[in-house]
Amino acid sequence: MTTMLIGFAVTLGALVVEGMAVTVGVEAISILIAKRLVGIQLWRNGAATLLLIMTLLIGHLTQMALWAAAFMAAGEFETFAVAFYHSAVNYTTLGYGDIVMAEEWRLLGPQEAVSGTLAFGWSTAALVTIVIRLNRYRHHADAGERVLTPEETRGSS
Repeated sequence: MTTMLIGFAVTLGALVVEGMAVTVGVEAISILIAKRLVGIQLWRNGAATLLLIMTLLIGHLTQMALWAAAFMAAGEFETFAVAFYHSAVNYTTLGYGDIVMAEEWRLLGPQEAVSGTLAFGWSTAALVTIVIRLNRYRHHADAGERVLTPEETRGSS
């Protein structure tokens, strides 16, 4: 039972990290759109998408590190490198099985896999949203239409 509660707490912390990464990434793109630095040119949209991907990747790596720290706190690993490797295998649902935690802590692995699956789904949703938004702006611009920024859209209601 203690293992499950610890797993829930770490999952919640990891998803808070994911929420921050998604928010920072999406807001950064929204600012670039509002300043009209992205949205019209394909190469700039690609660069903005890569910026978002890098932000999300940093968020995922941070979550893996959070799980690794929990494994270290549980006394399961002697080095952070091994704990991080094990965490990455769980988080990405690879499940190599080359390192197995003690029976007492084994349930943290599936809990981390669920956490990673949720986070990857959230990242995918953010990426799709931004790519659609950037494509919409580009196509409206190609058609010669004036494209409202998100701030202009909010102000008109």
